Amino acid sequence: MTQTFEADFLVRWLAAVAQAVDREADRLTELDSAIGDADHGANLRRGFAAVTETLAEDPPATPGAVLTAAGRQLISTVGGASGPLYGTLLRRTGKTLGDDERVTREQLAEALGSGVAAVSQLGGAQVGDKTMLDALTPAVEGLRESFGAGRAAAEEGALATVPLRARKGRASYLGERSVGHQDPGATSSALLFAALDETARAETPGVEEAS
Repeated sequence: MTQTFEADFLVRWLAAVAQAVDREADRLTELDSAIGDADHGANLRRGFAAVTETLAEDPPATPGAVLTAAGRQLISTVGGASGPLYGTLLRRTGKTLGDDERVTREQLAEALGSGVAAVSQLGGAQVGDKTMLDALTPAVEGLRESFGAGRAAAEEGALATVPLRARKGRASYLGERSVGHQDPGATSSALLFAALDETARAETPGVEEAS
């Protein structure tokens, strides 16, 4: 039997993301200080804290509504590029999920794929440009297989940005000097999929995901 997930699963996922971002904020800022504005960790910490608070105050009824509300909150709370990009990711994912009360992992992967496409369109970036897409794109493909595969692909994608030369965003201004640094956006994107995997494992501890 295929496992399905209700709105509260998505709320728990985003709460886990907020905890991970809070825990890793200094590292994200350190990475951003090398090739960006040195505010990535602080911005995401503030944004996901606001998301958690908003969802706790007025929990949406469906998975799609959870992600749409979270995306709106990020756009209104987070400055710089990360707010619009992460906000777009979650809003488009939520809108693609629609009004279904329960969703499968495959449906979530498909919807996240549409969110990633919207991020690519908004920022004009592709895989290989040393951006969050280098983690998000393979993560969505991995998620079609399993939560763990999505997490592993995101983490590998983030690490793979180290030797790349940035071609989009503020880091692109550095040219060759951007080589040798892990992209902060790809790193925070990997946190999203690590939190998703951990939330799914907590959902059915000790039980293999049904196929």
